[in-house]
Amino acid sequence: MDAETPAELRRPDLSQADIRSIFYGLMLAMFLSALEATIVATALPTIGRELGDAEHLPWVVTAYLLAATAVTPLYGKFADMHGRRVTLLSAIAIFILGSIGCALAPSLPLLAAARAVQGLGGGGLIAIAQTIIGDLVTPRERGRYQGYLGTVFASASVLGPVLGGFLSESFHWTWIFWLNLPLGLLTFLLVNNRLKLLPRHDRRHRLDILGAGLMIGATSTLMLALSWGGIAYGWASAPVLGLFAASALLWLGFGFRLGTAREPLIPVAVLADRVVALGTAAGALTMGTYVGLTVLVPLFFEGALGLSARESGLALIPMMVGVPLGATLSGRLMASVVHYKRVPLAGCTVAILAISGLAYLAGRGPLWSVEILLGIAAFGLGTIFPVTTVAVQNAVAPQHLGTATASMNFLRQLSAAVVVAIFGAVAFGGMAVDLHGAAAPRQISADSFRMVLAIAATAFAAALAALALMEERPFRDRPGLAPKRPLD
Repeated sequence: MDAETPAELRRPDLSQADIRSIFYGLMLAMFLSALEATIVATALPTIGRELGDAEHLPWVVTAYLLAATAVTPLYGKFADMHGRRVTLLSAIAIFILGSIGCALAPSLPLLAAARAVQGLGGGGLIAIAQTIIGDLVTPRERGRYQGYLGTVFASASVLGPVLGGFLSESFHWTWIFWLNLPLGLLTFLLVNNRLKLLPRHDRRHRLDILGAGLMIGATSTLMLALSWGGIAYGWASAPVLGLFAASALLWLGFGFRLGTAREPLIPVAVLADRVVALGTAAGALTMGTYVGLTVLVPLFFEGALGLSARESGLALIPMMVGVPLGATLSGRLMASVVHYKRVPLAGCTVAILAISGLAYLAGRGPLWSVEILLGIAAFGLGTIFPVTTVAVQNAVAPQHLGTATASMNFLRQLSAAVVVAIFGAVAFGGMAVDLHGAAAPRQISADSFRMVLAIAATAFAAALAALALMEERPFRDRPGLAPKRPLD
């Protein structure tokens, strides 16, 4: 946070020190959640050897992802019902308790169960942190903060696997989870008292228990199908097809419930808003495809180009650095330009061209050309994230800010799981890839990778279309109700 934060960004009852402390605490909360999704992967072989149960190792990753993805929309609803502070502090407390359970787990089933508890807390950290930023600053300045948060995700993506391997080899794998205690407690201390000063936008709501159950069931069965398909069972096997069928029925039931419930889990008016619908779609397509590429690109480097795991990790740096750079530029420009969509439209176009060029050069051109194109593509994609996030938040009333933000993050996570499964099926002839490479096959051909890149370019083109169709509403000058008039 700069020292030169404009006066209009400050809440009347919040000092600059208060805002800075809250923002640092929110960054740390998001770092915790992002790091936990990547730090475990490199420690899995060590965990499997010590606990004597390598067969069920993927559950250590899957349990966290299942729980975190399923509860994300619930956190948004709770934040709108009971306030941001109590919701965020509850998520931190659950996350810490889950971390303690992971460190003390004597067997792999208990470790997977503790990871699910961790996910129940981690699923709320990112969504509620973004919601609180929406309460703190105006939509026009909010993009700048989204750029800072992009750096958090990039740092966690790069640091997680390295730190996981170091702690498990140099100390003990349990330190991966003990590390969360001081970080979580520091986050708690940074935000606890100062969040009491935030204005309350919550209203008396009724939680739709049936709708929540349908949504959690639909998400869990879909995630299980994507996790097991091609690894534990074939894609055409009865268990996987049964899970897909169950998920489809549950999603239909959830959709029906949204249209008939007196107070649905996600208000239909929020979902029907064109900015929310198209902004969420563009963000989900971009995020899902980006995560899929971060999984497949290292496998291409190792399988087709013969790089070592360490060299592959270093070669991924341009891709990891490009996103926060693009997000920072886009976020800063949002504060000074009127037609803020032009930046991500240009960025997405550049990303499509770079990925298309990469599809042609993959396996044919030198490594440095692949690196440059990956960095350019990542930079272009980074411009999309802050604009779609802020546009969605700007389109809803304050009492629905938590619900809209959490729903957006939920669909981004779900999109990542779907895209990774699709990429894995295309690249490995029906074999799936775990979200963090934990159970991934280690060979990928240049031809298969080019097919993956063609799908990625198509997904980015769909995101570009959604951005182009999204209404460009003017940003509010202060936190409050969104304007209804589009820009001329």
